[in-house]
Amino acid sequence: MPLPQREERYTYADYLTWDDGKRWELIGGVAYSMASASAPSHQRVSRELSWQLNTYLKGKPCELFYAPFDVRLNADDEDDTVVQPDLTVICDRSKIDDKGYKGAPDFIIEIISPSSTRHDRWVKNNLYKSVGVREYWIIDPDAKTLDVNLLTNGEYVKRAYGDTDTVEVSVLPGCVVDLKDVFAL
Repeated sequence: MPLPQREERYTYADYLTWDDGKRWELIGGVAYSMASASAPSHQRVSRELSWQLNTYLKGKPCELFYAPFDVRLNADDEDDTVVQPDLTVICDRSKIDDKGYKGAPDFIIEIISPSSTRHDRWVKNNLYKSVGVREYWIIDPDAKTLDVNLLTNGEYVKRAYGDTDTVEVSVLPGCVVDLKDVFAL
């Protein structure tokens, strides 16, 4: 089921004025209503991933951010694309400002819900690939699966993992995520 959309084209300046209590993302000026991240399985997966990544990142130059955190993917161009990934790892701190991040992060994780599956697997996948996000993970808490998308020669190469696998984070050398703990619901 597609997410509800507003009909007009918007910019980040428009987005900043919205105070309707909903979470929105802009992709190419089109507004998408975001699914709620309140499901217990979503929260548990997010918490465990955050713990594992923060443990690895301690004392390193990269930093982990959690939604809601604005990532303006084309802030230097039309400024009509802003997303709020569930988890974002940023290694270039010079692009962080008081509103979020400007540019393509090194590593993005989206934890899907039934209402966001198509959006995360197709729309965001194509968007993240086009702007150069080097590693994009899509986690399905219900199916207990992880799809890792690694940017190679301008295309994503996908690898699929299950609930007992360990996964190396390619953009963070030495970082390994244990999916057994991530999916221990």
